[in-house]
Amino acid sequence: MRFDTDYIEGCHPAILKRLEETNLVKQQGYGLDEYCASARKRIKEACQAPHADIHFVTGGTQANVTVISHSLRPWEGVLCAVTGHINGHETGATEARGHKVLPLPEKDAKITAEQVEAYMKKYRAMDYPEHEIAPKMVYLSQPTEQGTLYSKAELEAFRRVCNAYDLFLFIDGARLGYALATPENDVTLPDLARLTDVFYIGGTKVGAMFGEAIVITNETIKPQFRYSIKQNEGMLAKGRFLGLQFDTLFTDHLYTTIAKHAIALAKKMHDEMTSYCISFFSSSPTNQIFPIFTKEQVEALEKKYVFERWATLEDGRIAIRFCTSWATEESDVATLLADIKALVK
Repeated sequence: MRFDTDYIEGCHPAILKRLEETNLVKQQGYGLDEYCASARKRIKEACQAPHADIHFVTGGTQANVTVISHSLRPWEGVLCAVTGHINGHETGATEARGHKVLPLPEKDAKITAEQVEAYMKKYRAMDYPEHEIAPKMVYLSQPTEQGTLYSKAELEAFRRVCNAYDLFLFIDGARLGYALATPENDVTLPDLARLTDVFYIGGTKVGAMFGEAIVITNETIKPQFRYSIKQNEGMLAKGRFLGLQFDTLFTDHLYTTIAKHAIALAKKMHDEMTSYCISFFSSSPTNQIFPIFTKEQVEALEKKYVFERWATLEDGRIAIRFCTSWATEESDVATLLADIKALVK
């Protein structure tokens, strides 16, 4: 039984239905079809950002490297948490495009606006700043790699610092649907459109077969972005499949509705494990939870379940990650919880 990530299933049945219904409809290629146009319109309305540019690519790493390489000059770099996806999970894709990742210490996978400001003050005070990589972008994830969330107040603080030091603010939204569906979250799509220069809405992990929707609000980043998509090998000839999926996900609030299912099941898992006196590595309120077990308990669970070993603690215990998704079965969660209860009681 698998709880290792949130893209182990295919896609939401509503998407499969529309793929079948439109399969033989002839459309223009490269994202210039009527489904992409409709999806762009729906996303702009959801973001309350009529002047935003919307682009579709197939995956999160592709979205990250395309945005970063398009936005930065060759001598510029991007600040992020040391746990950030671009720093630890993308095989140096950002550096391979010629831009250095500048990692900052994190707490619960989050960095602060104060850290960015301190970094910029130190950089600006250098006698020869041109000898160093010039910070030009701040990269955040919502939710973070450990399922934690940035609040609206925190993002507003980042916006102020980015304005003060002429930095772009970019948010990786690979799991954004789960953030939006979390009761503790106070950041909306319109907030993201207002506070960032560019962000993307993840589909791959939130109901789509594949695909991410990049939302650009900064006028400096908008021009020739399609050139960068093509150069980064992201321009899908049958781009209709990307547009159609997001058109479906943004019809009747499907995107956040299906994400709520994952959040509810993750909360059930968290609450019941807490009642078993299990502690957690992260304070995540989203669809990723990080319980801590002994080595022997982890090995026992691995005989029946697939999950990720996340971190080994100083006392030898192991933090693991369980993920729920839009398609997780309630019965699977009940079975897992029963087995954990028997294991720890």
